[in-house]
Amino acid sequence: MMASPTIAYAGMTHLGLCSAVASASRGFRTIAFTPDAALVGALSAGDLPVSEPGLAECMAENTERLDFTDEVARLRDADVVFIAEDVATDDKGRSDLGAIENILDLVNESVRPDTITVVLSQVPPGFTRNHLRHDHVMHYQVETLIFGRAVERATRPERFIVGCADPSQPLPNAYETFLKGFGCPILPMRLESAELAKISINFCLVASISVTNTLAELCEHIGADWSEIVPALKLDQRIGTGAYLTPGLGIAGGNLERDLATILQIAGAHSTDKGVVDAWIDNSRHRKEWSAHTIRSELLNQKPDAHIAVLGLAYKENTHSVKNSPALACLNELHEHDFTVYDPVVDGAVVPFAKPSASALECMTDADALMILTPWPEFKLLEPSKFAPIMRGRLIIDPYRCIVGDDAVAAGFDYITLGMPPMRSW
Repeated sequence: MMASPTIAYAGMTHLGLCSAVASASRGFRTIAFTPDAALVGALSAGDLPVSEPGLAECMAENTERLDFTDEVARLRDADVVFIAEDVATDDKGRSDLGAIENILDLVNESVRPDTITVVLSQVPPGFTRNHLRHDHVMHYQVETLIFGRAVERATRPERFIVGCADPSQPLPNAYETFLKGFGCPILPMRLESAELAKISINFCLVASISVTNTLAELCEHIGADWSEIVPALKLDQRIGTGAYLTPGLGIAGGNLERDLATILQIAGAHSTDKGVVDAWIDNSRHRKEWSAHTIRSELLNQKPDAHIAVLGLAYKENTHSVKNSPALACLNELHEHDFTVYDPVVDGAVVPFAKPSASALECMTDADALMILTPWPEFKLLEPSKFAPIMRGRLIIDPYRCIVGDDAVAAGFDYITLGMPPMRSW
């Protein structure tokens, strides 16, 4: 076993930053590189460009092993360099690999011949093999980033999925030493298999989301309650305790959409069946319309000048990201109406036609209806009996069940959520 290797991450977006901090937390000297000098200055001062639970604390605890730099020559000190730039996607989920190509070229020009390069950014199948070089070793590794749980996933991974040009060969010592430092299984496979493995994981998640949303919608019309069904499914060994069975407002965030778009492109090129993917996309689009449809039918069709309070703008809790946010989709659909908005992290100015608020209670003041469109933990502490006096109306639309429905009805509200029929106060 070799001495502890020096690890570098090229790209200090969400993926690279969280991964670099995790590497340092496992005792490795870690170089965190970005060509953006201003970003290096901010990171060195502890000013984080992303909102991620536990990241600031983990970084502060490991500063002695973490070196932020904009000097590409510093990568020559690294035994393993991860390409860790986030992959941008457009509104249809299609990847823009330009930033990855640029930073990969920069790394290849700068590292030692014996440095191992690992593509950690998510790329389509075939990308890594197309970029192999004869003068040094390159691998692909499946990233496990989940917004809102990125530090947990990076510091305590379930397993490492490693793509290899030849999986029958042992991993390079420096790379293997680093991976073994996390104490989890290592699964080597061919490059294309690893690249598709990431998409496969997300497809299973998309399938769970689509099944859940389809059946939860039925519950809303037949008197069933999806939350009562979920424990039965989680006790089925074929589905399991960790199954994603929470109804939601379609697929958001960009990462799942990217994988759907990638497979549509590949399937189109090879004339393979893609019907299930088309169905998932249609299901997501249909469910994303739920919030706007519900507030229209419950209130706006009868009272178009109603004032509506919206809590939550991020696409999910514990993140600053609004990529394909269902909350923003709903607001944009209803832009001609009167809204006040609040999110614990996202600046309300992201909705230019709405009035931003400094707190949840301020947002709800004099509102005819309350919509909770991101399930932030602080919204789950709201008590209907306490905010009822400051609201003008008596309607709560809460797709993620932040509020207890019985408490809302007891306080005189009509309560509408995903996966069960409306609860009325009369």
